[in-house]
Amino acid sequence: MTGNNSRDLARALLARHTGGETGVATAPANGAHAANGSADVANGAATATSTAATNGNGAGRGVAHTTFRDHPGVLQAGQRFGRFDTWVQQIGLVNPYYLPHEGVSGAVTRMADRDVVNFSSFGYLDLAADPRVRQAAKDAIDQYGTSAAAVRIVAGELPIYRELEAEIARIYDTETALVTASGYLTNAAAVGFLLGKRDLAVCDALIHHSVVSGTEWARCKRVSFRHNDPESLETILKMSRRSFDRAMVIIEGLYSMDGDVVRLPEIIEVARRYDCSIMIDEAHSFGTLGATGHGVRELFDLPGDAVDVWMGTLSKALGSVGGYLAGNRELVDGFKYVAGGLSMYTAAPAPSAIGAALAGLEVLRDEPERVTQLRHNSEYFHRRAKEYGFDIGTSEDSPIIPVMTGADEPAVLAALAMLQRDFSVNAITHPVVPAGEARLRFFINCRHTEQQMDQALATLREVLDGLADTAGKQLILAHEEEQRS
Repeated sequence: MTGNNSRDLARALLARHTGGETGVATAPANGAHAANGSADVANGAATATSTAATNGNGAGRGVAHTTFRDHPGVLQAGQRFGRFDTWVQQIGLVNPYYLPHEGVSGAVTRMADRDVVNFSSFGYLDLAADPRVRQAAKDAIDQYGTSAAAVRIVAGELPIYRELEAEIARIYDTETALVTASGYLTNAAAVGFLLGKRDLAVCDALIHHSVVSGTEWARCKRVSFRHNDPESLETILKMSRRSFDRAMVIIEGLYSMDGDVVRLPEIIEVARRYDCSIMIDEAHSFGTLGATGHGVRELFDLPGDAVDVWMGTLSKALGSVGGYLAGNRELVDGFKYVAGGLSMYTAAPAPSAIGAALAGLEVLRDEPERVTQLRHNSEYFHRRAKEYGFDIGTSEDSPIIPVMTGADEPAVLAALAMLQRDFSVNAITHPVVPAGEARLRFFINCRHTEQQMDQALATLREVLDGLADTAGKQLILAHEEEQRS
């Protein structure tokens, strides 16, 4: 059968399946929709609804349905981000979402054909830019190739995996550890493996989405206690603990949206009183907290078995990508041999990522001054932000510093204006944070200078003062861009 005949047959089958309705509108390029209210999305949804209504049993529901163009999440993305993309293009600005870096994402990077001071990267210790880390990644490729090309248990095991796992176990004072290819999947798969339908996950109210996904995977009961509040945790456990077989308290070492440190000793005390396991996500606390950057265990001088499951990522302070789990040997063997998504049924981590992480740990050990400088920069930015009159929420003693704006619009507009002034800082809005708690989130890097931080805060003060009345926000930014050009 020729290519043309194949296409003709496909069109004929499609026409028969949809009752001849092959002319369903396609999505606009780049997901963009008309600024007048996303008419294309509305029309597509109407077509899908009309087609589905003609056949109540779901048959012949049409192209829009089978291609997922009428999926609520797809529609939401088009309506929200499509309109935004159209709007920023109309006023001549650059859309900050999925904006490519044109170099290493360090304290300074290149975006939109300009050098910008970068407060959007969680590479706190600038290790992704370090020549030793980059060389280690290249050396791992030279020795092992670009991929292990297998699941670890069957043919994908490499010596550097065990080398990194041994070092992580040493740092956490645990019997062993397991490295994984994805931080998000590490949380989701670990929780999904450990808990079941008769179990309870008691999560901090601000726990990461990956943990929420894990509880859905596990089909366990999930309840939240007030953020970083041991008393709220105890109230929940007092009422609920006896109704479940297992219960696990899940928290973060350093909360990525608010920049506050977990009250770990108090939470451990409450959890153990009610016979609960404890899992902690150290994605942002490892490399940033503790005298040598070894996280909350070092910060609070705790033994390794104070927490049952230590989790972390390689993609933040360590300048690589992937995740890890540390704990007792039997637990980690369960993760390795039974839990899907951690080591079983998933490809082994890229050798280059493991090589980079190993080198990152070596630099962290040999240059503790990076952690010292990061702490200095964080304290400096905290103090200066308060002097400029900014509300930085509950952030304390950490390199994550939100500048609260309340409403979404000022945060988004300020982020756009800051990028035009050569500063990259992200706007975090609803639904990522609760409505009315929008903010610009600053990640501090050990390589930032005091001058860069001062200039960023002074510029933000000017921008936010100019946006105090956002009623004419489009005209304000459009006028500013015309003036600059």
